[in-house]
Amino acid sequence: MSTTMLAGRLHLDTRTFAVEEVPVPVPGPGEVLIEVRAAGVCLSDVHLIDGSLTPAFPVEAVTRSGAVTLGHEVAGVIHALGPGLLGDWAPGMRVALQAGQACGACTDCMRRSPCPRPLTRGVDYDGGWAEYAVAREDTLAPIPDHLPFDEAAIIPDAVSTPYAAIIETGAVRPAQSVGVWGAGGLGAHGIRLARLAGAAPVIAVDPLPEARERALAFGADLALDPADPGFAAAVGRATGGRGLDAAFDFAGFPAVREQAAALLGAGGVLVLAGLTPEPLTITDSTSFSYRGNQIRGQYGSGPEHVTQLIRLAAAGRLDLASSITDHIPLAEAADAVTRLEKKTGNPIRLVLTP
Repeated sequence: MSTTMLAGRLHLDTRTFAVEEVPVPVPGPGEVLIEVRAAGVCLSDVHLIDGSLTPAFPVEAVTRSGAVTLGHEVAGVIHALGPGLLGDWAPGMRVALQAGQACGACTDCMRRSPCPRPLTRGVDYDGGWAEYAVAREDTLAPIPDHLPFDEAAIIPDAVSTPYAAIIETGAVRPAQSVGVWGAGGLGAHGIRLARLAGAAPVIAVDPLPEARERALAFGADLALDPADPGFAAAVGRATGGRGLDAAFDFAGFPAVREQAAALLGAGGVLVLAGLTPEPLTITDSTSFSYRGNQIRGQYGSGPEHVTQLIRLAAAGRLDLASSITDHIPLAEAADAVTRLEKKTGNPIRLVLTP
């Protein structure tokens, strides 16, 4: 085995990204070395490169080197074991990696479970846009032999974030009306998962015609253009005049949130899963209060959501094959970032293959 490998590295001081040759990492106590087979490209990776996102809790190695290997959606096989492992792990085992891990030392970790502000793989510490990646054993999620690596890789975040938003934060129940703003990497899965939860109707909202077509293919009952003059009336007709029980912002735009809030029915909730630093505005706050509406934030997901989704995908309840838009060699990671940023080919998920 070579002592060096290719890795997609973001230099944080200059915000320059390049695939570089770096030393293969060595697993420490409680860690394993993963041979990466697939790694998803997420819009968060684009935002890290353009500077609109930045590591919140960078580990010492990232701070010292000033660079981080991107990639928080990762699957592969265990290649080597570090010392002091508690689990029954072995080389060759197929695993997906949780998108983050608790630091295990701060006050929040001591007081709460799950951790309310975990370190994020590929942001606060090195991720999986590489030939090999180190992972703590408590972040490993075994995957069955018949679940492809590319589908398993995108479960953490691309699928688990909308799953947690819908099942936990939005608490969607059968026959409730749901609106999904943004039919991209998160929203497309949000549509499929809302339907799996029994929501009816599921209304997708996206300004792009091709995204609306995809939303219908993924199970939306209705796909609307938010700029259409008859938009609000169409939502009213679809919900029988009751409004939405839950609205999900997977786009991260202030205008989306204001539009979604105005369409909530009595007791309806607005869940913010798309990220933006812009302020939130509720124009008619009196009506918002009168209806008993709520706003809830969603960031990432918990380890249990990833393991549940692996079971659902493995059992054939959740088709993820259609979510993989293309496979791109790791050496061409910069091209993948550009394709996602410019929405070339209307991608759901691009997957890097070392």
